[in-house]
Amino acid sequence: MTVRELKEELDLMVGIPFNLQRLHFLDQGILMDDATLKFYDVIPGAVISLCIWHYDGWTELVLAAVEGDPSKMSCLGISEDTFYRTANSQHFKGEQWRQWTAQRAFVALYISAHRGHVDAVQYLLELGANCLAKSPLGRTPLHVVAAMGRTDCIQPLLEHGASIHDRDLKSDTPVTIARRLKRGNFERKMFLLYWMIKSGTRDPDLVGRKALEKSSPGVTTQKSSKLIF
Repeated sequence: MTVRELKEELDLMVGIPFNLQRLHFLDQGILMDDATLKFYDVIPGAVISLCIWHYDGWTELVLAAVEGDPSKMSCLGISEDTFYRTANSQHFKGEQWRQWTAQRAFVALYISAHRGHVDAVQYLLELGANCLAKSPLGRTPLHVVAAMGRTDCIQPLLEHGASIHDRDLKSDTPVTIARRLKRGNFERKMFLLYWMIKSGTRDPDLVGRKALEKSSPGVTTQKSSKLIF
């Protein structure tokens, strides 16, 4: 396994976007993405430390999102009207400033959703964080919610436009990630909520029939509905 491949898995398992991770092993310094773990003599049972890049105030924001504390995140550059500045962002104006704050709001949402902080997720979505934005690996907050089985965070994301069909750079959707990690109950709930919101109904049986009609034309809805739900 390469260091990059490890970081890609950690993106799902710890919810820290790939580009913000900094891995260390013993006195080897920062592990380079293209090198293998064998190159650094990493053996089974060894401990690799994950740190966050300090530049541009990312460490503080990541820690606030891990805690799920909206009051801390609100002071760390997640909205256009923030007074928060870094040595890098103090020169930004207009579109460049909007992109910088939008990226920070997305990262805060990504991490908060991964940790299951539903109140923080709701706060960030209402603030304008984009749940359709993607990490450098092409993942949305719903991808990491699916990886961890955070059922409470499904509905607010879906209600703000998140899709269960978005694919990351490996062509994985939130559905396929949940399936790969054997989160069957989560997968069913996510699928059901998605179709309930999409169809505008609160009747699970009706949603099941409509979903099956769309995905499997010609199959009897009563029988198919029982197979899924």
